[in-house]
Amino acid sequence: MRTYLDFEKPVAALEGRIAELRALSDDESSDAIKEEIKRLEAKSQETLKSLYEKVTPWQRTQIARHPQRPHMKAYLEGLIKEFTPLSGDRGFAEDHALVGGLGRFRGEPVVVIGQEKGSDTESRLHHNFGMARPEGYRKAVRLMEMADRFALPVISLIDTAGAYPGVGAEERGQAEAIARSTDCCLALGVPNIAVVIGEGGSGGAVAIATASKVLMMEHAIYTVASPEASASILWRDSTQAEQAANNMKITAQDLLGFGIIDGIVEEPLGGAHRDPDAAIDAVGGAIEDALSSFKTFDAVAVKQARREKYLEIGRSL
Repeated sequence: MRTYLDFEKPVAALEGRIAELRALSDDESSDAIKEEIKRLEAKSQETLKSLYEKVTPWQRTQIARHPQRPHMKAYLEGLIKEFTPLSGDRGFAEDHALVGGLGRFRGEPVVVIGQEKGSDTESRLHHNFGMARPEGYRKAVRLMEMADRFALPVISLIDTAGAYPGVGAEERGQAEAIARSTDCCLALGVPNIAVVIGEGGSGGAVAIATASKVLMMEHAIYTVASPEASASILWRDSTQAEQAANNMKITAQDLLGFGIIDGIVEEPLGGAHRDPDAAIDAVGGAIEDALSSFKTFDAVAVKQARREKYLEIGRSL
């Protein structure tokens, strides 16, 4: 059953009526009912297009968090063949919030890392809602260093509200783990491609998204702090999250203009959750194009290109 966001209510009403008519119709239904279904379907698509042509940053935040939006494991299944997960940071524990391993992307061996939020209560608890602890980022460093050693490109799929803020995580060096993971991204002699597929929250995202190419899905967000956290800081009132989101420049369109990201992956009309297969295929095409741009680069050239990319951000803002 499809879940509708608040601003999608006009579409929900139309699609609800379509479902009712389809339940009543059969092969012998009158032409009038069939024509009405077609009319409503056309009106639903037109209404959906109209709504999505003028979505606000807060509405994009809601789309990025949609419970039926495809998560990291859906992209793994759709894009990575022969995936072999690798576990543990070789220091403390396995962190299920950050999934990583080896696989083949369109025939080429790669290392893949990313946050998995989970799709139901049990899996969300298992993956800690995609919020990694220090051992998750240390695992990411271990996998990236292995990729560098064996000259394998790195693909990062980002979807997290942020790093886990618990006491235990802080005691085990959360900030240091994020900093070392970010530093590892910058030091790689192989191309690393990051795609923000949902939420790109704070240092939890930056830790694996400081890449040669950073892409965002059309309705993803990438931000230093969640709109709720920012509202709590600025106005001491988390209910002002909508105002914060509308002023923080967190959308792919804003960030492309600032040069923070390198490209936007177009989503199906109505968001990735309406057609996950098409969304996953689009991401695959964007990753393939990004990787192909580094085919003639050696390790020195890859590092230099990445260095220039991030220095340019500071110069242009």
